[in-house]
Amino acid sequence: MNSPEERIGASAPDESLVAEGRRVLALEAEAVSAVSHRLGADFVQACRLIYSAEGRVVVSGIGKSGHVARKIAATLTSTGTPATFLHPVEGLHGDMGIVGRRDVAVLVSKSGDTSELTGLIDYLMRLGVPIIALTGAMPSPLGRHATVTLDCSVPEEACPMDLAPTSSTTAALAVGDALAVVVLQMKGFKEEDFAVLHPGGALGRKLSVRVGDVMVAEDYPRLGEDALMRDCIVPLAEMRGTVPIVDGEERVVGVVTAGDLTRLMERAPDFLDRPVSEVMTRDPKVAHPDELASAAVRRMEEHGIMALPVREDDGRLRGIVHLHDLMRSGVV
Repeated sequence: MNSPEERIGASAPDESLVAEGRRVLALEAEAVSAVSHRLGADFVQACRLIYSAEGRVVVSGIGKSGHVARKIAATLTSTGTPATFLHPVEGLHGDMGIVGRRDVAVLVSKSGDTSELTGLIDYLMRLGVPIIALTGAMPSPLGRHATVTLDCSVPEEACPMDLAPTSSTTAALAVGDALAVVVLQMKGFKEEDFAVLHPGGALGRKLSVRVGDVMVAEDYPRLGEDALMRDCIVPLAEMRGTVPIVDGEERVVGVVTAGDLTRLMERAPDFLDRPVSEVMTRDPKVAHPDELASAAVRRMEEHGIMALPVREDDGRLRGIVHLHDLMRSGVV
């Protein structure tokens, strides 16, 4: 630990400020790494308790641990596990009514010996509510009385005086995230479920808009395999550079893009009379009307393309979706 004389001040050079920031981040990263290596049977038990809870997960803590507890409750709720934050002091003055016998409690405390939690622990034990402790002190009142205790101890805080909760709160928060993410996977929580719980804003749009909602489904050109490249010029202009090629049963067999036309013009003087079947990209990347529009965007970005033919399971063309349409819908 640095002495007061060694600590940086407002007049410290820029590189000292950056170095101190890096020191803090390194200490917190090391704390999380150390906690991760301590996960074992107790972590499994905690996950199973939360997964099998018939009621809610009641999360509590005081001070900085209370802020961590609020975030853990919010993460659980947003990933399909009903949870609520209970202030331990308010709980002793009437709010205990939100706790039921079918609930599971998660209590966060660095010392495990916080006086404000004592009454809450006693109440939960009398009610028979399982307690999951996230604490930095295993042999503490909280550690001894909890159903399962997860060791969130850290060798030192990132605070140069080793006083302000920094590394310890980061470790507890990371363990809370680990619990929430493992439980959501145990429940089979999917993107569609996430969208239901996050209907507003950009996140909601990314998880709810389908390709069929934004694709061009009417009055879009498509050409048969026997068409010539001269037949492709106007459709390419109308459809912003991508024309699906279909067989006699309207199944997608390829696409011709403006790039294909440009490359053909450079090497073939008779490009207008070339058949599209000679130029098209066979087995093109496609989209399905029921898939998430965000998945179509990822495919476009991965392959560097601007549009995807949209086809049904039987291969029949249903429409075409362009990156511009996806951007207007707010998915990008």
